[in-house]
Amino acid sequence: MMIKILLIEDNKEVRENTAEILELAGYEVATAAEGKQGVEQVLQHKPDLIICDIMMPVLDGYGVLHMLSKNIDTASIPFIFLTAKAERSDMRKGMEMGADDYITKPFDKIELLNAVESRLKKIEHLKREYSNDLEGISGFIGDIRGKDALEKFVAGRKINQYKKKQHIYLEGNYPLGIYFINKGKVKVYKIHEHGREFVTSLLREGEFFGYSSLFEDSMYGESAQALEDSEITFLPKEDVTSLIFSNREVARRFMHILTNNINEHQEKLIELAYSSVRKRVAEALIQLRNRYQKDKDAVFSIAISRDDLASIAGTATESLIRTLSDFKEERLIEISAGKIVLLNERKLAEMKN
Repeated sequence: MMIKILLIEDNKEVRENTAEILELAGYEVATAAEGKQGVEQVLQHKPDLIICDIMMPVLDGYGVLHMLSKNIDTASIPFIFLTAKAERSDMRKGMEMGADDYITKPFDKIELLNAVESRLKKIEHLKREYSNDLEGISGFIGDIRGKDALEKFVAGRKINQYKKKQHIYLEGNYPLGIYFINKGKVKVYKIHEHGREFVTSLLREGEFFGYSSLFEDSMYGESAQALEDSEITFLPKEDVTSLIFSNREVARRFMHILTNNINEHQEKLIELAYSSVRKRVAEALIQLRNRYQKDKDAVFSIAISRDDLASIAGTATESLIRTLSDFKEERLIEISAGKIVLLNERKLAEMKN
């Protein structure tokens, strides 16, 4: 299927020459002689990319971009400005409005095709599916900004030390940035109205957290606490937004991933409501194995407080202790020097309700 490009340009000679270059490169090209006509074509045909002049009669390029940005169906279409105006103020205005690139006339064939190909490659990355956990978000940002973007973003910043059980942030506080785990483990949890703790996320080295409330511009709905001595970097809001929201489609996809995370938390709450204590404890142990096992062939063991494990399983500490004792008698686990060792992962994973 050919990639469709819409070229909006009022100069007939420039319009025809540019269209010819794009067609020879294998693109399907539609043209419009002014902005209003261009907007109508976008709404009707949904091109894969738009190249638009700025200075045009009826509706200029800024007006075209403004109208398309307001429409959810067209806001994410890559948009390249094509103009003879080379002043920095005009370039800045276009990019601040959401343009993805800027080509100044006169331009050569290679310059035009490189800009188009670069923008289409980026949008192709955005169409990929990413897992709904923090690894998915990291992969997403890596594809958009480069494989080393996250490491470069974090490198050189101050690393804060957190002791086991020390809070990183508390529910009800206002976020000023997000956090990155250089070393250690972190739990994110909520306190129910009856005082019971419920763990919503288990985090590990190389992951970000605290971002949902930041992008929703709301107070933290959960608390974060170190599960063990940890090293964590704080990343200010201004730096985070410049990394992620450099592109309209990047922002849209990022928020889509966050929405999926919220849906997963809701599904987990439903599972807790209908699962037995045995099944919930077994699933909590398997969840810990999936998150923190480094050597996939080794027997998994973890040192974790009974209170933390109970909050992950969504049960009372007393019920958890009784269940662990049953699992030990059934040779599903072993408890040694404070560590829980999984002896029969298959049976734990297939635990019936």
